[in-house]
Amino acid sequence: SGSNAQLQLVDERIVGRAPSSLSDAEAAALPLTSITAWELLFDRLQIPKGNNAKPASLLVIGAAGGVGSILVQLAKQLTNLTVVGTASRADSVKWLNELGVDQVLDHSQSLEAQRTEHNLAEFDYVISLTHTDQHLDEIIKVIKPQGKLALIDDPASFDILKLKRKSISLHWEFMYTRSMFQTEDMIAQHQLLTELAALVDNGTIKTTLGQHLGKINVENLLKAHEILESHQSRGKLVLEGF
Repeated sequence: SGSNAQLQLVDERIVGRAPSSLSDAEAAALPLTSITAWELLFDRLQIPKGNNAKPASLLVIGAAGGVGSILVQLAKQLTNLTVVGTASRADSVKWLNELGVDQVLDHSQSLEAQRTEHNLAEFDYVISLTHTDQHLDEIIKVIKPQGKLALIDDPASFDILKLKRKSISLHWEFMYTRSMFQTEDMIAQHQLLTELAALVDNGTIKTTLGQHLGKINVENLLKAHEILESHQSRGKLVLEGF
């Protein structure tokens, strides 16, 4: 997955087997977002795995999209985090509750006011998946001093000095870093995809397929891009067959 091409050449070090329990469409929804989510949690933020780890809290901005939908599952199932996600539409809130988040906040409203209303402590970690520049001031209010902020989007502007007073560390995630620069640990992406497939097949993680838009043709591709550009997609969009 990752382009509109019929065939792609991929380095075997960044490929994992598909879960045997899923259809091709369900499996296609997983790889790119799963790599991004996994690397955010365990490589960039270095959140410890296991229920015996020290309890901590995570806020995910834009949690109902493709990356967020798999990230909140990984965080709930593999760590000892309290996971709070944000969404602004009723269907997205319902989706996040189905995925097991502990609380859903509305990112179109004051996050600090909602944090107080729900008696939530300041967050140890914040992962911002969309519109980070718009949410930055609110993020700074709700994150703990010495907290960690990770992001994947490309803000038009980003005032890093705003992070200084709380000594907030900043962590970028770009899933193509390993393959673009042929890093020594490229095989890590094969390993995490293989582990993910096992988690799906044993029922721990479910596919994040949001919409199946039918065959790969001009009409459906235009429809898919229109949905993506609206920034209101839930889960992953998949097209299948020619």
